[in-house]
Amino acid sequence: MKLSILDQAPITKGNQAADALKKAEELAILGDELGYHRMWMAEHHATNHYASSAPEITAAYVAAKTKNIRIGTGGVMMMHYSPLKMAEVFKTLSAFAPGRIDFGVGRAPGGDTNAMYALSEGRQPMLNNMYEKLDTALALIADEVPVDGLYERTIATPSEVVLPEAWLLGSTGNSALEAAKRGVGYSFAEFFMGELTKETLDIYKKNFVPSALMEKPQINVSYMVTTAETKEEAEFEAKPQDIWRLLFMRGQITPILTPEEARDYPLSEMDKMIIKENRKIHLVGDAKEVADYLQREQEMYDYDETMIISIPHSQEKRLNVYKLLAKELLNK
Repeated sequence: MKLSILDQAPITKGNQAADALKKAEELAILGDELGYHRMWMAEHHATNHYASSAPEITAAYVAAKTKNIRIGTGGVMMMHYSPLKMAEVFKTLSAFAPGRIDFGVGRAPGGDTNAMYALSEGRQPMLNNMYEKLDTALALIADEVPVDGLYERTIATPSEVVLPEAWLLGSTGNSALEAAKRGVGYSFAEFFMGELTKETLDIYKKNFVPSALMEKPQINVSYMVTTAETKEEAEFEAKPQDIWRLLFMRGQITPILTPEEARDYPLSEMDKMIIKENRKIHLVGDAKEVADYLQREQEMYDYDETMIISIPHSQEKRLNVYKLLAKELLNK
């Protein structure tokens, strides 16, 4: 099994944004040492809960700090950027780290409406041209002439570099066919909605058209995981994330509690039922239990790679999640 990392640079209670970015660097270095296949940085705007607002910058930094692990974005929120600029950024990254860069993109805003308008300098954001924008960016990255006339007389430099891999993110299955038609990888965020189906992945595989950026279909699926040496410890570390998601569902955006605060947090019977239901998209248990579940998921859905996102409060516990899974799944 290929095992990879998705990081949002979470800012847990009592920590600063700079701490979160430093911890992303530490996680990338550890992932490189343990044999993880790739690490992606997410994109979030106008929030004090995640420090990953410029994933391409973090990607450049951690690529320089690592040797073998692929580095990229999961993903750049393309509504905010020109196709030319996206192409230039990722070709530059690939020039510095050839064969190790991923151009992962998503169609969501990565923030609230205020952030969306601020990023477009007050103009009405263009929300209905995402796939056309992706087509243009992919053509520019591949040193091809885009269909869009606005870009047909320009080039994305640097030219003639090793091309990055290109990936389209999705969480409902709607983008599977679009990824296939464009010959890019398909990344499914199981931790976000929990709606993965074999039919969705089969649509992608059956309709995949090879491209300059990817020769054959590739699928990764990302899971939220909290694990530890014992199930009891994993439950203790998982509860802050459970409560954060519970409150988020009610429109309450709060800092992620410490495990001690979460342990003492008052929960109604209804709260407990909701948390139990949410555990479908938050895997909690000892390392072997979680590893066995992930192996069954891969066998059931027949995808190429498992991507792990994990947000224990302390960096020591978070790094330990990736160490334990590497031991179980990568024999490291």
